Amino acid sequence: MATVSLSTPTVISDRAEERNAHLGAVRRGDVASVHSWELVTAVDGPGTRMTLFLSGCPLRCQYCQNPDTWLQRNGTETSFDEIFARVVRYRSVFETTGGGLTISGGEPLQQARFVTRLVRETAALGIRTALDTSGFLGRNASDALLDDLSLVLLDVKSGLPETYREVTGRELQPTIDFGNRLAARHVPAWVRFVLVPGLTDAVDNVDAAADIVAKWPNVERVEVLPFHQMGISKWERLNKPYSLTDTRSPEPELVERVREQFRSRGLTTF
Repeated sequence: MATVSLSTPTVISDRAEERNAHLGAVRRGDVASVHSWELVTAVDGPGTRMTLFLSGCPLRCQYCQNPDTWLQRNGTETSFDEIFARVVRYRSVFETTGGGLTISGGEPLQQARFVTRLVRETAALGIRTALDTSGFLGRNASDALLDDLSLVLLDVKSGLPETYREVTGRELQPTIDFGNRLAARHVPAWVRFVLVPGLTDAVDNVDAAADIVAKWPNVERVEVLPFHQMGISKWERLNKPYSLTDTRSPEPELVERVREQFRSRGLTTF
């Protein structure tokens, strides 16, 4: 005679309750998948910054320095209270240096509810908060979130749709749409453009990017970031194919040419 286990329905029910409880915590912004954090000066915004790196990103940039942030499930689940307490710990440092919190990734807007809650509660304490994003998931950002931000660091990875697709595997238009929203709401923005020889350096691609950015009066500065190979060890450790092994950092003359293309549109460029 077969034996029927009476515990199986209870186990399944417990697991379902755990999943539902976890989903509820995510929807409330009570938890986030965190890759890492660091305290830096004059990077990722003005003053001394606590930069929080969240896990998960829909883009697959060829030059990504942190491919270990691509998958949200690979991060460490961390409570809102733990992260908020860590930010508040540095409040006096932020006040003294004019710094604040920068939420980066990965792509932070992949965990938009957590970001929205963290920005709202840090802003309520007078802590200036920046969002470092590609804008591809800009639709996830509510107007309320945008209004609470002190600064957006917006990566405009290319100006031509076909080049953007080659660089990231995704479409350019969502970034443009997000930039338009920031401009309409007068959210201060710093634009970043990564200069990769043979990939993003074509004159027409840079011109197209500069033309896009020049339409946004809220842009305070453009940073042209020369490509480097500092992230290659992560690609190798993750056993991921890396297409830029033989690509060198751009020569100073190329960096200056690209900066001048942005400056010719009246943009303050570094």
